[in-house]
Amino acid sequence: MMKFHVLTLFPEVFESLNHSMIKRGIEAGHIAINPVNIRDFAQNNRRQTDGYPYGGGAGMIISPEPIYLAYKSLDLSHSRLVYLTPTGRVFNQDMAAELAQEADLILLCGHYEGVDQRIIDEIVTDEISLGDFVLTGGEIAAIAVIDAVARLVPGVLKPESLAQESFSQGILEYPQYTRPPEFLGRKVPEVLLSGHHGEIEKWRREQALEATRRKRPDLLR
Repeated sequence: MMKFHVLTLFPEVFESLNHSMIKRGIEAGHIAINPVNIRDFAQNNRRQTDGYPYGGGAGMIISPEPIYLAYKSLDLSHSRLVYLTPTGRVFNQDMAAELAQEADLILLCGHYEGVDQRIIDEIVTDEISLGDFVLTGGEIAAIAVIDAVARLVPGVLKPESLAQESFSQGILEYPQYTRPPEFLGRKVPEVLLSGHHGEIEKWRREQALEATRRKRPDLLR
């Protein structure tokens, strides 16, 4: 089993993962998701977890102490801890496959203007971004990472479901069709109706390469 431990100010957000394939993976015992509320570790009566930044500036910063206490409560000091931040490495399929090898993965969700740099220096092993844009908090990014990683954990999906999808072979996936055979005057390619598996595989490969050349030529380089 792979366990995702999420340090967050908004644990209720992760209830959205209890659906579809992720839900089945949880029920089958292949994965587990453990949201940890940082507010529970605030050392004040108001459960305040943030403060104004030293040196001035807009917004608030999450204080290091409640994050550190939440982290220590897990007793997983040898596990990787991923901080979701716009300044991190851009997440991709190779990183998802790498993280899927972990037994326990800790995800730290920033909020407001981020977290105190000292907590990053002390406990963070990886910094990950979804791309060159900024979100209000790290929860949405954490959900995306959990979904991408969880589906690669053995048992969550059938191996054949992963074999030819986008990025699995370094290129994009080929177009897919289902019933009806004609829709709004657009027909399913004849080769897919032929039953000739060799020709179908050849067509799919050609279409995947063409889609990659058109949409993501950088992958072919």
